[in-house]
Amino acid sequence: MKKEKGTFAWIMEFAGLKRKYYVFSVIFAIIGALCQMLPFVVIAHMIGKLLGGDVNFQGYLSDCLVMAGVWVLRVLFHSISTAASHVATFSVLANIRKRGLLKLERMPLGEVQKLGSGNLKNILVERIDSIETTLAHMIPELSGNLCAVLATLIFLFVIDWRMALVSLITFPLGMLCFMGMMIGYEENYKRTVRATKNLNDTAVEYIGGIEVIKVFGKSKSSYDKFVAATKEGAASYVDWMRKSNFFFTFSMNIMPATLITVLPIGGMLVRNGSLPVTSFILVTILAMGLITPVINCMAFSDDMAKLHTVIGEVTSIVGAEEMARPRTNQAQPKDHTITLDQVRFGYEEKEVLHGIDLTFREGTVNAIVGPSGGGKSTIAKLIASFWDANGGSIRIGGTDIRELSAEQYHSLVAYVSQDNFLFDDTIRENIRMGRLSASDAEVEQAARDCGCFEFISNLERGFDTVVGSGGGHLSGGEKQRICIARAMLKNAPIVILDEATAYTDPENEAVIQASVAKLVQGKTLIVIAHRLSTITDADQIVVVDQGSIAGSGTHEELVMTCPIYKKLWAAHMSARDSLCGGVENV
Repeated sequence: MKKEKGTFAWIMEFAGLKRKYYVFSVIFAIIGALCQMLPFVVIAHMIGKLLGGDVNFQGYLSDCLVMAGVWVLRVLFHSISTAASHVATFSVLANIRKRGLLKLERMPLGEVQKLGSGNLKNILVERIDSIETTLAHMIPELSGNLCAVLATLIFLFVIDWRMALVSLITFPLGMLCFMGMMIGYEENYKRTVRATKNLNDTAVEYIGGIEVIKVFGKSKSSYDKFVAATKEGAASYVDWMRKSNFFFTFSMNIMPATLITVLPIGGMLVRNGSLPVTSFILVTILAMGLITPVINCMAFSDDMAKLHTVIGEVTSIVGAEEMARPRTNQAQPKDHTITLDQVRFGYEEKEVLHGIDLTFREGTVNAIVGPSGGGKSTIAKLIASFWDANGGSIRIGGTDIRELSAEQYHSLVAYVSQDNFLFDDTIRENIRMGRLSASDAEVEQAARDCGCFEFISNLERGFDTVVGSGGGHLSGGEKQRICIARAMLKNAPIVILDEATAYTDPENEAVIQASVAKLVQGKTLIVIAHRLSTITDADQIVVVDQGSIAGSGTHEELVMTCPIYKKLWAAHMSARDSLCGGVENV
């Protein structure tokens, strides 16, 4: 079995070429810790001289200058150590985000949607940001403090092994209290993680759905849900702190109290002559600073648990299964005919497509129709390579799409759905995303061809209008026409329109259909439509019902041979006649 990587191994991998800065950080932190200990030795030396009757002011001044110089070195090495660790840490955070976003691009769409936009935003933005301080400070400070403790302890044993042991008496007593504080740690920590994630997800959902909440009068219930998540988020921490407060207080007061044992026992040893006064003074000074670095190290326990959790969340994305695609093409399609051979697909454990056999010939117009939930959009998304089929194969020009690189395959397909997304950028740049090398004139021509040039020109800033997050400054029909213009500018040989005119009015729909008909000449076009009157001239109409093919052929053939299509056509004509009659009565 492949051994899973630990948190530290992942951090070093994410650090990449900058991992050497962590090494530098640790080295300088250790040197800084040694510099931090030296002034105590000098102070003890000065006290010893005073007790010995030395009144040479020049000598004491030299000692003070040495301490000042060592202190400056300590600050310098600490600053260098912290700067180096920040360089490595920012590289870690950047590489985590890059790898996470690249992984989302290669994961099946269903797996990405399963994670949820709120959860992904929380992990890739807030959660990654939250470990910056821990990574930048924990590695140098933890190593520096541990080194300081070890060096101090060794020096104490060199001075007098008895006093070294005496100075450690309060440590196990304080640790017993600390262990009491750790009772139920895992359960309490999981509760805080769960509550925090739920609060973030609820906040994103509440803010993102505020329009629907207001329209349907769900403000109170939705706000109550947000309030409940907020209270649970706060309670998870407050309850945990309340349980730990007693043990924490005693632990933090007992462990540093080394003088309780060092002063009386050291005084007894000095009195009976087995411990020199200068050694006693030096031990007393060093013992006062022995436990503080240990406490500083213990303070990182929560940060280390948080780091482990966040890295685990990130690596669950980075290590997720990718779609099976080679880096370079294993074969070349001979044309752009699309063939589905016994294609099966399901969400989770539920199969929604049951052995689909279809052929969409190059240069033809093909329509997919059928009752809602039958699998029409699923077929389109499989062809667009948003998912991999669970069984069977999809071929382009005789080549299995799994033998084509993702980059090459996506250059062959332009996909427009009824819920297309616009980026928070100008209209011009949103259309240009179809082909980044396109000139402004080509962008504007694509807008003309798709019937959206006029409404864009009437905007205050025209093509330089910023559409807002998700295109929120535009209507649904306007967004859709811009998305179609973007797809047309791409000039891909295969075009998939999944209810692409759902939000457009009849006048603009006619303009779009006329422009699409002109622009897709010679291309393989697949249209998913509910308005059957718009696809009666298609070269092939495929009827999908409950994950199977109920019929295929031209409009005239299906009206005669396919009961489901005949029923859909009759319902469509009845609805259109009713609408026309209602308009006339008005």
